Amino acid sequence: MDDHIGDGETPPALHNPRRAGEEVGAETVPRAHSPPHQNGGSRSSGVVLGVDGGTTSTVCVCMPFLDFGDELPDPVPVLGRAAAGCSNHNSVGETAARETLERVMTEALEKSGSNRSAVRAVCLGVSGVNHPSDQERVLNWLRDMFPINVKLYVRNDAVAALASGTMGRLHGCVLIAGTGCISYGIADDGKEARSSGAGPVLGDWGSGYGIAARALTAVIRAHDGRGPPTKLTNKMLKTLGLSTPDEIIGWTYADSSWARIAALVPEVVACAEDSDEVADKILVNAVQELALSVKAVVERLNLCGEDGKGSFPVVMVGGVLEANKGWDIGNEVMKCVKENFSGAYAVRPKVEPAVGAALLAINFITKDSLANDS
Repeated sequence: MDDHIGDGETPPALHNPRRAGEEVGAETVPRAHSPPHQNGGSRSSGVVLGVDGGTTSTVCVCMPFLDFGDELPDPVPVLGRAAAGCSNHNSVGETAARETLERVMTEALEKSGSNRSAVRAVCLGVSGVNHPSDQERVLNWLRDMFPINVKLYVRNDAVAALASGTMGRLHGCVLIAGTGCISYGIADDGKEARSSGAGPVLGDWGSGYGIAARALTAVIRAHDGRGPPTKLTNKMLKTLGLSTPDEIIGWTYADSSWARIAALVPEVVACAEDSDEVADKILVNAVQELALSVKAVVERLNLCGEDGKGSFPVVMVGGVLEANKGWDIGNEVMKCVKENFSGAYAVRPKVEPAVGAALLAINFITKDSLANDS
């Protein structure tokens, strides 16, 4: 089993009669030599695909298989890149999610001048993959797309995000806060843990959706007289092109897209920077939620060591964590985290999560090769 992000334990591999000796999350059949690739790499090196599939967008990069040692090449050799919409099957359904994944992988290969026969490995980091059954579903899609010799790895999108800040090595914690939010970590012994990531209905209030939904709620409460006046009212009405707070109700329920709501986060930040107490409180609550999410993962994995002072990275990914003029949510989260874990340090990735997924694929192949040689 290559991934199970729920209780931190690695469950037994699921049996699939289609391929003997196969693990869920990683193919274990021998791989054949790849044909030559015209845009880099030797005749036998081939290419790898890394995919970051989220609620808002899906990105695939095609990279040459290479041994990058302890340092990444600068710039990272991306041969082809493609992007499309949501690939979370919980949000758009299985058919649309599969079509999106296949589209970005096909386009990335085409842009690289390569084809599926040159692929040595595919690593997908996809939101909504939280259980072995989710992995198996996505693996079945991939098996229909690629030759049998291609190694396939399916993980949650948090894993790709972590890898983007750690050169494809899995250690530490990642905090993602975009449309949704999740904290995920992995210890040196391979144990995994996650916190949050259950979606807006189940309390991901540190997410972009959570922040914006609370802001819209504050506008309605102020309009009703159930809450204090707030600058969010005029800001939201102007942004949405509406005349009265009552119209916000119709706008909100006209489209259930999480990303549509989350896109309003900059308006909340702007009001907080303009000294609006309601908006400021919403952001403070979001910081506390995100910090608690990281804290839960760190404690479950004992990333801080026995003395509580051990060093570990917290990879920060997502638009919510980007610095603003007067309100830096990511920085505020790290202040809270360091109050409990002095050895925690923030990492802002220099590459996108899709590249992290591709680096994971390279590391997985290298690890498998070393294991086979020993």
